[in-house]
Amino acid sequence: MTYQQELTDTLENYLETILYLETNHKVARAKDIADRLQLQRGSVTSALKILADKGYINYEPYSFITLTPKGQTVAEEITQRHATIKNFLINVLLVDPETADETACRMEHAIDPQTLERLTCFIHYVNNCPRAGDKWIQSFLNFCAQKRCNPKLCQECIDSIKTEQ
Repeated sequence: MTYQQELTDTLENYLETILYLETNHKVARAKDIADRLQLQRGSVTSALKILADKGYINYEPYSFITLTPKGQTVAEEITQRHATIKNFLINVLLVDPETADETACRMEHAIDPQTLERLTCFIHYVNNCPRAGDKWIQSFLNFCAQKRCNPKLCQECIDSIKTEQ
C-alpha cells in the first residue's frame, strides 16, 4: 500500500507542517502544529496518534514530535509537490502568491506523478528555453488581458517569430 492510499489530505498536511516546523524552528510541538493549521489541539492530538500508529512520526504526549525516516521521505515529497505547483502558478500563470499557495495546498494532494513530472518539465522549459522565457510570459499576459483571442494580433506575433528565425 502506498502512502497516498493510507494518508488523507489532512494527514499529509500534518506531515508537511511537522517538516516545516522541524526545519524552521528545530522542533515540532502539538501547540505549534495546531497554530499553524488553525486547528484545536484535540484534533491535532488525534491526528498525531494516527500518524504515529502508521509509523510516520515519533509522538508521545507532551513531548516534541519528530518525523520517522518514512515520514521524512513522505513530507519532503509533499513539500516538493506543493513548491512545484506554487512555482507554476506564480511564475508561469502569474497568480498572486497568496492565492497560489492556497491553490497549491489543495492541488498537491491530487496531482499524480506523471502530471507532476510534466509540470516540472514545462516550468524548466519556460525558464530555460530561449523560445520561451520572459518574452513568452509577457506575450501570455497580453493574451490574457485581451480576454479573447484576437486573430490579427496572433498573426502579427506568428509573423514576427518567423522573421526572427
